Amino acid sequence: MTAVRIGFLMLLATLAACSKKEESAATAPAESAPPAAAAADPIATAVNSETRSAEDRARDQYRHPQAALEFWGLQPGMIILEVQPGGGWWTEILAPYAHATGGKYYATSADLDNPELSEGARKARSDFEARFAAKPDVYGTVTLVNFGAKSKPLPADTFDFILTARSVHGWMGGGVADKVFSDLYGALKPGGILAVEQHRAKPGNQDPKAASGYVTEAYVVDLARKAGFELVASSEVNANPADTADHPFGVWTLPPSSRTRPYSEGADANDPKFDRTKYDAIGESDRMTLRFQKPTAPTG
Repeated sequence: MTAVRIGFLMLLATLAACSKKEESAATAPAESAPPAAAAADPIATAVNSETRSAEDRARDQYRHPQAALEFWGLQPGMIILEVQPGGGWWTEILAPYAHATGGKYYATSADLDNPELSEGARKARSDFEARFAAKPDVYGTVTLVNFGAKSKPLPADTFDFILTARSVHGWMGGGVADKVFSDLYGALKPGGILAVEQHRAKPGNQDPKAASGYVTEAYVVDLARKAGFELVASSEVNANPADTADHPFGVWTLPPSSRTRPYSEGADANDPKFDRTKYDAIGESDRMTLRFQKPTAPTG
């Protein structure tokens, strides 16, 4: 075989290899972290886990869980408390994270010591507990603690990291915001982190009941500071400039609630003639993302 022919064959082999590499790069999912990187980063592993539902993962584009948790300072081995976990969107990330890193996961739930607690609230607590207890290999031990308008203080100086997501408006509406922030302050260890995600109103006067679901950032900071917290940092990771915060059914006009009638008319009230086009285009709400800290105990 001549030197020219050998050189030509070597060139063809090189071009074929390059083509395969380019094809592989073009077809690889852009959003997936490399396996080695995910394995080395427990937050990425929890966020990208296939145990999370497709519906929950579809909301990552609006809620930015990995970036938010990194900003808040979540670390392996922490004792975590999630306040009012709702449908478990954050639980599906935080419980596996705690289990995988040697930490512990707690969540607030209906106050079983309240004699006025409804059967519906009891059932919701029981269902939530059973859901996560069914897969201890994934979630570890999920421990629920009583929480409500009349609940006793949370375990004192216990938690390293407390997360409250999109709940402050509800506390304001119920007239318990000061109590809750005080309870959370008492429950954190000195130096512990309070992570807050909340629908953000435009600066100005604040409705003390937060009927729209939106709260000004200044109002939230003031609530936390009154309880003793220090604001460490704020992030725009969950900002949405398209959200004008003045929708006909409050923040619930936007996804994922996507209301077409007020909640006062019932959870299932629907107006098929309501044009949702512009609200769906906005996406989920503009939200503040705040990191507070309980001051460390004085020394000396």
